[in-house]
Amino acid sequence: QVQLVESGGGLVQAGGSLRLSCAASGRTINMYAMGWFRQAPGEEREFVAVISWSGSRTYYADSVNGRFTISRDNAKNTVYLQMDRLKPEDTAVYYCAAGRKAGVTTTSPADFGSWGQGTQVTVSS
Repeated sequence: QVQLVESGGGLVQAGGSLRLSCAASGRTINMYAMGWFRQAPGEEREFVAVISWSGSRTYYADSVNGRFTISRDNAKNTVYLQMDRLKPEDTAVYYCAAGRKAGVTTTSPADFGSWGQGTQVTVSS
């Protein structure tokens, strides 16, 4: 089982930027897709972005496409989410997650087996 720890959340004004990091330990994540999800108060957890094990493929939710960028550094066992042009509706707890099966890239939360504790992102208007 891999342990995931997110960092980089905080309070930012609309239009600003934040960079989230997700550090993995316990086992390598090199062969697994990594995803970011978010959950706002009273809402269900939703997909934000996913990156394939090699980093060659990325997918984004329509709501963040063009503003957020997911990347990974397999040598550091770390995944990042660069968030630009933030909006108040991006306010949520952001979670990173590791895929259940090596080599499989998916956007469904059910296909991710390890989750971090989350980091709060608050965007003020």
